Amino acid sequence: MNNKLQAVRGTHDHLHIDMYNYNYIVNIVSRISANYGFKPIATPIFEFSNVFKRTLGESSDIVTKEMYTFKDKAEEEITLRPEGTAGVVRAIISNGLAQEMPFKAFYHGPMFRYERPQKGRLRQFHQVGIELLGVKKEQADVEVIACANQVIKELNIQKLSKLNINSLGNIDDRKKYIKDLADYLKNYKNKLSKDSLIRLEKNPLRILDSKSEDDISIIKNAPRLNEYLNSASRENFKLVLEGLENLNIKYIINENLVRGLDYYNDTTFEFITDKLGSQSAIIAGGRYDGLMKQMGGSDIPGIGWAGGIERLVLLSTIKTVKNKHISIIPVGEENNNICFDLAQKLREKNISVEMSYSGNLKKRLKNANKLASNYAIIIGTEEINNNSALVRNLETGEQNKITLPKIIKYIEKILF
Repeated sequence: MNNKLQAVRGTHDHLHIDMYNYNYIVNIVSRISANYGFKPIATPIFEFSNVFKRTLGESSDIVTKEMYTFKDKAEEEITLRPEGTAGVVRAIISNGLAQEMPFKAFYHGPMFRYERPQKGRLRQFHQVGIELLGVKKEQADVEVIACANQVIKELNIQKLSKLNINSLGNIDDRKKYIKDLADYLKNYKNKLSKDSLIRLEKNPLRILDSKSEDDISIIKNAPRLNEYLNSASRENFKLVLEGLENLNIKYIINENLVRGLDYYNDTTFEFITDKLGSQSAIIAGGRYDGLMKQMGGSDIPGIGWAGGIERLVLLSTIKTVKNKHISIIPVGEENNNICFDLAQKLREKNISVEMSYSGNLKKRLKNANKLASNYAIIIGTEEINNNSALVRNLETGEQNKITLPKIIKYIEKILF
């Protein structure tokens, strides 16, 4: 047995480069969403379990198989959040914000689902997302999708992804459709996958989203959801598509796109890729009119999306920004204090500085190169006696002797 401490399966330590990549994605989405009027919000990473059980649907995979649920010391049932929308809607209700509509929120952070780890899928994963509540009209759908499309473009992954879109209609339309779909699927009980047999009893609509080849062949001849949509849903979907066309946003109508959460209605969409194996969705969402009322709040419509940060990192070419960096090398411990003082003054000028603490000069210069420093400032006894410092360009090897009173302005000039 290996006694070495390990991270829990399906979790990942975010080291410095991972955090740089994470922040790169978050900063881009934050800036773009702000251009669309979305403001930041942060909700707790755990909620009372009913926040998710009442909203995601008792038959959804998340509730039946994937939620991290436990009882705290007060015997309250708590769940680590598996997605962001329900928490945002709960926050609106809890904070009495129902009158502040439209409400436009941007969020990011960790989510938790117990599922088999694979490429682009972890048990603790991270999402960015936006929610727009209080606007029923199709303009909200178009704006939310346009925001996601802008993120895709800025990350330069538009050639690696496609926008799939569908309309689920309203709840009454779906009930009639689900009954006919179930009647059709019951004829193929002996051919359906194990998961689809379970869904047939709990939520047949989810079978349309099956990845099983046997299920897919059966679904091809199943009743079509779009034939059950009422005139209002048809007109709304038509206007959404026209809005996307007006913005030159390309899309594919996918009649089998239902998403995994029960609260969706009317517009639903996914930006998908074939570059991440089975984890094809990179940004996905839809309309959830009725969710707030279901949670005990006002009857306020909403639409939003979430994107997996880990998946976006895997697809994107992260633009590395090399920070300007200085290493200060005191030669002789008696020169430490003057070097510390210089380092502090440079840091106050917003310059990144590393102090070199040990080893001979050659080793310290080697370490400065390893840290990707642009310059090294060397201060020894000879330099102190001359009230100066030696500044070495670590890329060219060129070095200059600069008097200490002028060194800060000199460093600012060569760096900026």
